[in-house]
Amino acid sequence: MKTPERQPVAKLPGARVLLVIAPYYRDIADHLQRGAEAVAAEAGAVLDRVFVPGAFEIPGAIAHAARSKAYDGFVALGCVVRGETSHYDYVCGESARGLMDLSIRKRLAIGYGILTVETIAQAEERADPARGDKGGEAVRACLAMIALKRRFAGAAQ
Repeated sequence: MKTPERQPVAKLPGARVLLVIAPYYRDIADHLQRGAEAVAAEAGAVLDRVFVPGAFEIPGAIAHAARSKAYDGFVALGCVVRGETSHYDYVCGESARGLMDLSIRKRLAIGYGILTVETIAQAEERADPARGDKGGEAVRACLAMIALKRRFAGAAQ
């Protein structure tokens, strides 16, 4: 896998971000979390973390947390590996759909860091902060959306 060029991190000191982590594949989740935490620290963001059983539960957890209005943004971290049944398709499709619905309908800043892969080896490469760093990328996306949301909120006043 080609290592992507890293986008600059939006500096948002004090921005509150909730990491919603599905540790079904513990080692993969740990890599995603380390990458996410490093980028958040670089941005000056304040992180909270919650854990859910799997990727399917991530949108529901974000929906519950969003009601508190305590967070500027959310980051979904997890991994789904294709198996022998159609379960993979449902989990991937519904978790992505749920997050997109929240992003659009509730106007939430959400970084998508749910890996959807064929093998554990693919997941390891994508999750590793030194290689794919998809956890870090998800935080970058979340921070960029927070900055954009703030920009448009300021323009409306």
